[in-house]
Amino acid sequence: MAARDPMPNRVVRVSDDDWSAYQEACDAKGISRSDDLRMYIKKEVARWRREQRDIAAAKNIAES
Repeated sequence: MAARDPMPNRVVRVSDDDWSAYQEACDAKGISRSDDLRMYIKKEVARWRREQRDIAAAKNIAES
């Protein structure tokens, strides 16, 4: 059985103008679009997980 790709390709729909401007923005930061998107996604997931943790903690406090 073949190993599963840990980062398979994803399809994202973005206008050509926005994609080109995003390339310029990433070039200015010295980072690829893919790396920038992965960092953004990781940041958003971490934020969401913190919120979920805080909600669970508040619920536990309220129930005790």
